[in-house]
Amino acid sequence: MKKLGFGTMRLELVNHDTKEINIDLFKQMIDCFMDAGYNYFDTAYTYLNGNSEKALKKALVERHRRESFFLADKLPIFNLNNASEMEEIFNTQLKRCGVEYFDYYMLHNVSTKHQSKFTDIDSFKFILNKKKEGKIRHIGISCHDDAKFLDNILKKHPEIEFVQLQINYLDWNDEIIQSKACYEVALEHDVDIIIMEPLKGGLMSYEDSDILKEFDKHSSRKAVDLAFSFCKHLDNVMVVLSGMNNMSNLLENIRIFEDDKKLSEDDLEFLDRINRLMHSYDLIKCTGCNYCIDHCPKAIKIPDFLKLYNTQKTSKNHSVGMYYRNMITRYSSSPKDCINCGNCTKFCPQDIDIPKYMDEITTLFK
Repeated sequence: MKKLGFGTMRLELVNHDTKEINIDLFKQMIDCFMDAGYNYFDTAYTYLNGNSEKALKKALVERHRRESFFLADKLPIFNLNNASEMEEIFNTQLKRCGVEYFDYYMLHNVSTKHQSKFTDIDSFKFILNKKKEGKIRHIGISCHDDAKFLDNILKKHPEIEFVQLQINYLDWNDEIIQSKACYEVALEHDVDIIIMEPLKGGLMSYEDSDILKEFDKHSSRKAVDLAFSFCKHLDNVMVVLSGMNNMSNLLENIRIFEDDKKLSEDDLEFLDRINRLMHSYDLIKCTGCNYCIDHCPKAIKIPDFLKLYNTQKTSKNHSVGMYYRNMITRYSSSPKDCINCGNCTKFCPQDIDIPKYMDEITTLFK
């Protein structure tokens, strides 16, 4: 299996309210991806209100031989109220995707805050039974917690074959995300590793940021190239996911993954310097997963405003305020409409205090 995986959480939409996906573009991208020899696709029950799974049925499953691709899906344990819901959700996923089995299947966002969802509700036993039934080929977890938690989970559940972890050079030594420590735990347990957020939701492409000038000075290789290279050469890494939403993005990623050039010592020292510089800005660690929007009663496009906040922190571009004014004109709601209900924070994998930042953004761009 080639190491670039197609993440389907950030597909191009033709209707942002209904999360309707540009299916014709998606078909073209899938064909291009597979023609280049790549065949791993990642989705989840909650992605784009379920439309991600449905789009994969139309664009992938109905147009390509089942044996020609690997399909990964996830059980949304954070949505569970009782054990009986797991069967219903799993069957819905099979139907949406149009398949009889999943190649890789995970408990989605196994973490301390969702602990009752895999203790009171035995979701680990559920996916193991589905594997025995032949409806799952490989079982795993996606995890947004610290290394100690991950180690305990893998000790208690040796049946787990792979883990999906947030790994990138910015989070490598981060005290909260602990990419390196979690990676080392996975190595100790000898499970395969799938990397998510190798670019932190696009943050590490450094668009509109003065950081980009540092990359231009250092190397002819782009910021995205170096970020992917950091991830793809780590031991036990099976797949590095990228949430691609346009053909240009896809072709660039394929080019990067076809080049097997490893990072030099000079590159690693440079990335360490960028890491320290980025952490000095005290940026919001949003990856743009959009879970917060789905649970916001005011439908505030939270990730867009958090991204603008980060841009303001890392750029001397004085037009950032103009972008903010354009956004609040274009969108039906803005940070000032936040009612501090806290729904968003419950579903944020990064545990961001979103209401606090909504208030800060409102003040910053007055």
